[in-house]
Amino acid sequence: MRVGLFFGSFNPIHIGHLMVANAMVQDADIEEVWFVVSPQNPFKKKSGLLHEFDRLDLVNKAIDDNYKFKASDIEFAMPKPSYTVDTLAYLSDKYPAHKFKLIIGEDNLASFPKWKNHEAILEYYGLLVYPRPGYGKEVPATMLGHTNVQVVEAPLIDLSATYIRKRIAAGKSIRYLVSPEVEAQILAKKFYS
Repeated sequence: MRVGLFFGSFNPIHIGHLMVANAMVQDADIEEVWFVVSPQNPFKKKSGLLHEFDRLDLVNKAIDDNYKFKASDIEFAMPKPSYTVDTLAYLSDKYPAHKFKLIIGEDNLASFPKWKNHEAILEYYGLLVYPRPGYGKEVPATMLGHTNVQVVEAPLIDLSATYIRKRIAAGKSIRYLVSPEVEAQILAKKFYS
């Protein structure tokens, strides 16, 4: 099976994530998208991060109606911070019949050469890249021209989990920014408020 791996904090998962994943499974050469919930991003501070099991639960609620989407807690048992190349190697060992590709935003493509063992990720897995507003000019031409880098057309949504958390903290509505199931869970458990 051909699987696109969409790594993220998903703090919380929102409609932008879902729209990108849907574009990937429809337009790239993959059969499923796995949302890999990261306990801690090595490039981000941990403060304000909802517990990993709560974020996994929100992802499951958001994708429950799409059989082409799966949530993964694979990084929960790995050393922290976990690096993408290590997770890819672990998944490849665990699922030898699967072919994995990494889904990243254009903003991450610009800094991709700084990632641990980025050459190995490119060579053995490859990248599916979705556009991000204002980042196209910052990406090195060598990255965009690489044979294992495919840019997949997806909606340009300038929406961040940070924006959503700020709205929640201010007591404002997040309707239409997250799925109804995610909104209900956030409100019921008073996440981010």
